[in-house]
Amino acid sequence: MAALKMSSLLFRSLRAASGSGLLSKGRIPLAVKAIGNYSTAAVTEELIQPSIGVDYTKLLINGKFVDSASGKTFPTFDPRTGDLIANVAEGDAEDINRAVSAARNAFDEGPWPKMTAYERSCILLRFADLLEKHNDELAKLETWDNGKPYEQAAKIEVPMVVRLIRYYAGWVDKIHGLTAPADGQYHLQTLHEPIGVCGQIIPWNFPLLMLAWKLGPALACGNTVVLKTAEQTPLSAFYAVKLLHELAFTGSTVTGKTVLELAARSNLKPVTLELGGKSPFIVFDDADVDHAVELAHFALFFNQGQCCCAGSRTYVHENVYEEFVEKAKARAMKRVVGDPFKAGIEQGPQIDPEQFNKILNYIRSGKESGAKLETGGDKIGSKGYYIQPTVFSDVKDDMLIAKDEIFGPVQSILKFKDLDEVIKRANNSQYGLAAGVFTKNMDTANTLTRALRVGTVWINCFDVFDAAIPFGGYKMSGIGREKGIYSLNNYLQVKSVVTPLKNPAWL
Repeated sequence: MAALKMSSLLFRSLRAASGSGLLSKGRIPLAVKAIGNYSTAAVTEELIQPSIGVDYTKLLINGKFVDSASGKTFPTFDPRTGDLIANVAEGDAEDINRAVSAARNAFDEGPWPKMTAYERSCILLRFADLLEKHNDELAKLETWDNGKPYEQAAKIEVPMVVRLIRYYAGWVDKIHGLTAPADGQYHLQTLHEPIGVCGQIIPWNFPLLMLAWKLGPALACGNTVVLKTAEQTPLSAFYAVKLLHELAFTGSTVTGKTVLELAARSNLKPVTLELGGKSPFIVFDDADVDHAVELAHFALFFNQGQCCCAGSRTYVHENVYEEFVEKAKARAMKRVVGDPFKAGIEQGPQIDPEQFNKILNYIRSGKESGAKLETGGDKIGSKGYYIQPTVFSDVKDDMLIAKDEIFGPVQSILKFKDLDEVIKRANNSQYGLAAGVFTKNMDTANTLTRALRVGTVWINCFDVFDAAIPFGGYKMSGIGREKGIYSLNNYLQVKSVVTPLKNPAWL
């Protein structure tokens, strides 16, 4: 990747990533294309066989790995080929009831919520140490099951998981209530208490990271957890919770709506939802175009475009639009696509055939609606779920590729004239997860940080994720916040305690 000085942790880490000797030397012959310049040359390569077994495929309930009550299993596949990796226990209502019952008993009778905050903190720190020790195994499972580049998983994502768990371990003994003055002779204090059993659902695009986002604050607050992995990517989560055992809800917007509705129909359980997005990435005419192109490319294509906050609406000022489009096209054509276990690969396969076909349908829609296909627009090879890095120009706001969350390597570039116009257009979306702003004018940047109706605004950077930075959205992009101090509120309830004072010396 271009050697640009970005503030983004992910971007800088990806640039620094290089080949390692951690992978198996064994190879599987397969005619999958690894593309340097996919439009002119394709090199037939052999796939690398990950040097790790799949040892954990059962449900973890009450401290034991068990078969599902029905005995049913479902397959999880290698997205590089579509071949079977393993069959995994398929939970149903009976299994959920068993898990909830075990978690409730653990909360009511077990040691976790009753131990001291210091003891809980120590266990979480030891969990982080084990995750760090098993970095390579976790990364291999993540890449094998998900298709993301191994270098990304091993050198960026697993270390971020470790950092998140350590961050929340540091919060455990700092969770406390307040005292406040009352009108009258009363002592008022508040207690912050764990909610109890937390039901959590994580998506397939960042399985381990989302596991940490959910487990970290929930466990730090003293709760117990029933967690559902994505059926596409269960393997790394099984391995991670096995490590936790040694010591002792995101999804699509449609999924989020269903969870919220079910909670309302039961007993008004509190719900937090981190859902989808269609994030604007706005480039003004005072920007360094080369820098902006590289950052916009990263904002969209990172993780095969399978990011809820991907900068998938690239708004570019009319004065630099043509230059930007040409350079964005050239950058996409240089993107290296192939076996994600191979060093130097920027883009692996999409997660599964459903997502693969969905993306191709959106590309077809873009062509049919009149957008100009600058490059890409098709699948790569005859096996696996690889898609060419795709760039559209002359995109209009009413086109599906500008409105819907594609969740794939498809960049839509739109033209704008002035600040007021781009604010209105950027906000004209059902989503409000994130936005990127690229300008040298801080007055422009400050105006946009307040005008854009989104949960995160990145100025001259993108995808800067830190354990302390809250993340969540406005509108249909979710409810509540993940990470940072704000995420603790999701897993605590506040109790007020009022005690009469007899002849107080002061009030």
